[in-house]
Amino acid sequence: MEIKDLLSKDLMIMNLKSTTKKDVIDEMIEKLYENNVINDVLKFRSEIMKRELESSTGLGEGVAMPHAKTSAVNKPAIVFARSTTGVDYEALDGEDTYIFFMIAATEGQNQMHIETLAKLSKLLLKEGFIDRLKSSESPEDVYKTIDYYAEESEPKVAPVETSSIYTEKPFVLAVTACPTGIAHTYMAEEALKEQASKMGVDIKVETNGSDGVKNKLTADDIEKSTGIIIAADRKVETARFNGKNVIECPVSDAIRNPKDLIEKIVDGKAKIYHADESESKEVEEETTNWKSKLYQDIMNGVSHMLPFVVGGGILLALSFLVERFFSDTSPIYNLFSVGGKAAFGFLIPILAGYIAMSIGDRPALMPGMVAGFIAGQGAGFLGGLLGGFLAGYVILFLKKITRNLPKSLEGTKPMLIFPVFGLLLTSLGMIFVISPVFTTINKAINGFLANMGTTNSILLGALLGAMMSVDMGGPVNKASYTFSIGVFTDTGNGAFM
Repeated sequence: MEIKDLLSKDLMIMNLKSTTKKDVIDEMIEKLYENNVINDVLKFRSEIMKRELESSTGLGEGVAMPHAKTSAVNKPAIVFARSTTGVDYEALDGEDTYIFFMIAATEGQNQMHIETLAKLSKLLLKEGFIDRLKSSESPEDVYKTIDYYAEESEPKVAPVETSSIYTEKPFVLAVTACPTGIAHTYMAEEALKEQASKMGVDIKVETNGSDGVKNKLTADDIEKSTGIIIAADRKVETARFNGKNVIECPVSDAIRNPKDLIEKIVDGKAKIYHADESESKEVEEETTNWKSKLYQDIMNGVSHMLPFVVGGGILLALSFLVERFFSDTSPIYNLFSVGGKAAFGFLIPILAGYIAMSIGDRPALMPGMVAGFIAGQGAGFLGGLLGGFLAGYVILFLKKITRNLPKSLEGTKPMLIFPVFGLLLTSLGMIFVISPVFTTINKAINGFLANMGTTNSILLGALLGAMMSVDMGGPVNKASYTFSIGVFTDTGNGAFM
């Protein structure tokens, strides 16, 4: 299916009225609703904003591609919108955005969704494409621009699979992956391929998209390569690159600075990669900063905790409803109540476990969950959150000090050293440091909340509400949500939620 097949004239906004990111999104969603493309505005908007939370779809160079795949979509479609004044869309390059493509895909159209986004993403990198769209005055102009550049991008000869030929040229490998595996993944692929062609470098790019891994790097590719570029904002398979020259960077770096990355590989300036280092996510300074990493680790815990919140919360709510008609000793009441309470019992261990796993990979999951369980005995939500970080960094420490073990002992690390010493050190830290401190803090907070007067309750509620709405699902929003979940988990007080 071609791009213009999904982009009807009725779905084009040639002169956006909106001047903010939120209003632009709403104006485009309204266009989808008017044309019966979506059946639930709130649900579709929720999915759009969920994707924006992962990373802004403001790709830079004046273009944004908000997108969602959900049952709220009746038929797949694309909205095109143009702003003549520019909008602050939190783009990668910090510049204003003028051109918008909003993708709406049905849940049953995964392949179409990804392929269409990939085509669009690659066109956006063509020189002159964006400028021509900016000057488009009518839907016909938009069609002509897409047709012209789509035809220009078609290969004139049958493509050759790079992995099957090894010339005397430098042979660079790359892996691209963005949080949702859609637009940025394929933009990075296209940018690296185009730059490599200009530099006379052979390249093969593996894409880790939401439709799976494509063009997978083989053992033969890796052995014969000059080096590997890992442009990823989420975890990809890296142990296979052990002993090779590797650069790790955000996917946005591959989109904006592919030449620098390829030059570092070709010039032999990339560091030798060790599997243990990859597992501990020790990357070069050009990777995400510590604030982004901290937020990512916490969100990994929160996102895995959410199903327990939702499932447990709904079952508990149903148990309250059932109690009105049956006694609290009836089997039907217990069916909802026991399941709901059991789910809530896992909140802190799951939070801590997946924070730890985000830091120290799979070996950190078990000590992280145990830290959460210990925190649940008194230290509460905050203690569990810190326990997750403790477990993650304990595993990183163990990986570092065991990096030079003889090969004959490598197998003891995941089966013995990491689980035993990881659990031991984490438990010591929880029992003698975190639990005593945060149990005291937790009791003080709970006492304050329990005795809080009406005026203070209103002020705190207003503050939480403002935090929820101020940054469109960003870090401030999540801080408010996490606090409220913590109060509910520790005290059973659901007022803040």
